[in-house]
Amino acid sequence: MGELLDRLEPLLAAMPAVRGPEGHVHFKNKLIWTAGILILYFVLSNITIFGLDPSSQDLFAYWRALLAGASGSIIHLGIGPIVTASIVLQLLKGADILRIDTSETRGQVIYMGLQKVLILVMILIESAPMLIGGFMVPDPTVATNVFGGNATFVSAVIFLQLVIGGILIVMMDEVVTKWGIGSGVGLFIIAGISQALINGFFNWTPVSDPYPIGFFPRLVAIGLDGANYIQYFGADLLAFVTTIAIFLVIVYVESTRIEIPLAHAQVRGARSRFPVKLIYASVLPMILVRVLQANIQMLGLFLNNIGITIFGTFENQAPVSGLMYYLAPINSPSDWMWWTTDLGHEVWQVVLRMGIDTIVMVVGGALFALFWIKTAGLDSKDVARQIQNSQMSIPGFRRNPQVLEKYLDRYIPRVTVIGGVFIGILSVIANLFGVIGAVSGTGLLLTVSITYRLYEEIASQQIMEMYPFMRGFFGKE
Repeated sequence: MGELLDRLEPLLAAMPAVRGPEGHVHFKNKLIWTAGILILYFVLSNITIFGLDPSSQDLFAYWRALLAGASGSIIHLGIGPIVTASIVLQLLKGADILRIDTSETRGQVIYMGLQKVLILVMILIESAPMLIGGFMVPDPTVATNVFGGNATFVSAVIFLQLVIGGILIVMMDEVVTKWGIGSGVGLFIIAGISQALINGFFNWTPVSDPYPIGFFPRLVAIGLDGANYIQYFGADLLAFVTTIAIFLVIVYVESTRIEIPLAHAQVRGARSRFPVKLIYASVLPMILVRVLQANIQMLGLFLNNIGITIFGTFENQAPVSGLMYYLAPINSPSDWMWWTTDLGHEVWQVVLRMGIDTIVMVVGGALFALFWIKTAGLDSKDVARQIQNSQMSIPGFRRNPQVLEKYLDRYIPRVTVIGGVFIGILSVIANLFGVIGAVSGTGLLLTVSITYRLYEEIASQQIMEMYPFMRGFFGKE
């Protein structure tokens, strides 16, 4: 693998990229860049794909909260290709098949280039089944009036738009990472789920009964009509309680940490602390687990649509039998509360599906959390190097990278696993009871955590603007 990467290095280094800033980017400019990309994201989400029939299916219907794309828009794919490519790279790097030292400039260039190649491959792979599997149907009117009845040419135009939208998302993510605050992936997830939450709280449109679907309008309408709250509002109340509980739990857990004391080697009295949060690897590994599940389900749905049902059958894009049913995550109370509705399956089948979902989230959360800290430079070895380079040391221990690494090994790997398991369990619980809006419990969990960390980053950016010398200390220059 090393020899292959050496040969591909010129190609990987030549991959198109957003030019990074040469110096410090002022906090106000970062806000402007971030806000500009956010506005562009909403604009693109409202640009429908030209030539697409309105009756087309959404292959990602159950995963919109995580993929941060808009159905039928030019950014239909969302962040799916980015996350899927990240999954492949992390598995290769975590298994030591891909040996790239990302602490060096050359390693970073190779890694980023390889990631972009994989993202482009994933854009093509995820776009093709949309048309081959019959999910995205060319509009016959457009085919007749514009292309002389050539539906194949319309399909090619739709495919091209999907590819362009996927590339735009990649470039926008890179702009936010280099010129803005946080990451584009996190920003797009927050934008999509926040929009769905507002819709879930205030939508006045009735859907399945005479009352509005939004939480507050529904509450008022049922009260004015004198209808039975338990019958028409029970599930909404449970979702509301779950939403508030997730918000409070994540905010509390994000502030739970172990603080390792540090002292400056040359400046007497200069002390600091290195925080090891309970959710040390953040909640982003949960995206990797859920998107991995999504890819499996989308493969099963694609095979079902072309007549291959050996892995299970689907109805309205939901698995109803076979292996795909048991591997599908629980998304709401209607997927497992067999005593309230007929699920079409035996109780033991529903319980088995719940058990598999829990195991996947717990084990996957722990494994991807470990892979994530290794890839992101947050493991004991990299942190020890960062502390050493900042002229800091742990009081009472020799100022040596190996000593620091050994000390950090007491906390970082264990806290990472505990945090990954905790978030996995919390994600399953959130999905079991449902949340407000057309988002999954995992989606809400991600949004709250990413928003909290974005708030922390904004606060740190403001501090560094007030005290410029701190930028060099934290490696921001």
